[in-house]
Amino acid sequence: MLDASPPPLVQVDGLKMYFPIYTGLLRRHTGNVKAVDGVSFAINAGETLGLVGESGCGKSTVGRAILRLYEPTAGRVVIDGSDVAHLPPEALRQKRPTMQMVFQDPQASLNPRMTLAGIISEPLDEHTDWTAERKIERVHELMDQVGLNRRFINRYPHEFSGGQRQRIGIARALALNPKFIVCDEPIAALDVSIQAQVVNLLEDLQDRLGLTYLFISHDLSMVRHLANRVAVMYLGRIAELSPSADLYARPLHPYAEALLSAVNEPDPVIAARRKRIILKGDVPSPANPPQGCNFCTRCPKVMDICRTVKPDLVEVEPGRMVACHLYTNPDVAGPTGASEAKERNQQGVTQ
Repeated sequence: MLDASPPPLVQVDGLKMYFPIYTGLLRRHTGNVKAVDGVSFAINAGETLGLVGESGCGKSTVGRAILRLYEPTAGRVVIDGSDVAHLPPEALRQKRPTMQMVFQDPQASLNPRMTLAGIISEPLDEHTDWTAERKIERVHELMDQVGLNRRFINRYPHEFSGGQRQRIGIARALALNPKFIVCDEPIAALDVSIQAQVVNLLEDLQDRLGLTYLFISHDLSMVRHLANRVAVMYLGRIAELSPSADLYARPLHPYAEALLSAVNEPDPVIAARRKRIILKGDVPSPANPPQGCNFCTRCPKVMDICRTVKPDLVEVEPGRMVACHLYTNPDVAGPTGASEAKERNQQGVTQ
């Protein structure tokens, strides 16, 4: 029997984003900053994939490279059937309405010289031949969708609060009815009291419009609430990709385990039992990553193979992918590592 499931809306294969390093008086190319180094994942239509990791791990670069705001160094990015990474300029321009972005800082992403009407209707000016009346009608419709009063239509960005400015950015992203939106830490620059409002707005819009999100954030508790699946990044590579509930209940990768141990737990009984994992050392430079696993310099469970061989991201349980030799090479993990991997796999089967 043939599998009738539709293909994913977004398919990323082997995405690399290297920034060249030039040194000396002659500006010779002497190396690369490997901001994104072979990232692969898929996002189904209507799904939210969370992308988490500490600052500088390459999360935002992944989002910008997927939408080709940066020119990827290598890899394929298929969005709604088209390989965006290799489209010629005019074809890419025609593809833009399908994919949009909500930026981190609403203050910096809005033109201070344009009114709200001009900002939201700018995509319509570029991609449609609508009349001025129809554009204003669409702007009013978008303002209603994101909860902005229509009386504000001729105001400038500095007249709005941070939360209202982010709503303007969301309205602009929705103007052309996109299928896929990259949310690049959309709540990081907002007050805590406003963050929940913006997240609830994004969820409501997803339910009503059938949107697909890549939600980039370092706020692990918010990602837990919003995402169906979560990818954990470290130094330009994905360490673990799991369903949200499974990841937060039982992280597999040692880095994911350490990262989630720092999340506040509201239940005092569970919080008292939780052991905080403190990682030693600093994150290596993306210009000179380790020869083997990127996490080997800080991993509390490091083995000899970790220092020389980069682990591939492979499925170790149904729907769960990990890049760690503890799971992909249990024979070389030694008695402790092998038994731990076996125990974890058994837990995964019984849960």
